[in-house]
Amino acid sequence: MDKETKKEKYIEAVGRRKTSTARVRIVESSKGSFVVNGKDAKEYFKTEGERRLILDPMVKGQKTGEGKVAFKWNVEVHVSGGGVHSQAEAIRHGLSRALTAFNPENRGELKTLGFLKRDPRAKERRKFGLKKARKAPQWSKR
Repeated sequence: MDKETKKEKYIEAVGRRKTSTARVRIVESSKGSFVVNGKDAKEYFKTEGERRLILDPMVKGQKTGEGKVAFKWNVEVHVSGGGVHSQAEAIRHGLSRALTAFNPENRGELKTLGFLKRDPRAKERRKFGLKKARKAPQWSKR
């Protein structure tokens, strides 16, 4: 009932990487929070590198005068599929798209950093007659 009475304007975007898909929802707020699948981002992503990866669009992409972080977002993410690192990159992609939808001026900066491009690399399928995608069985003359 409380959420229905207090309608907040949010921006939603989808980010993908390999088999991971992240639905990112951002809402403007005075103090920021980052929630991934119902958990705090620090709890969900154990390593510092993955935490830095998901915050990159807000830290590097937002233009501020003094170089300070303009972290004024409540970010809620639902991510599924793939591994933890792949999920972090999917979140970065979705968050970049959401920030661009909110403020098109950020697009140039995020684009040069490569955060708006969906990384197309994925595992190649296995072909029949082969052991893996490209590995052939050992050849024997007789």
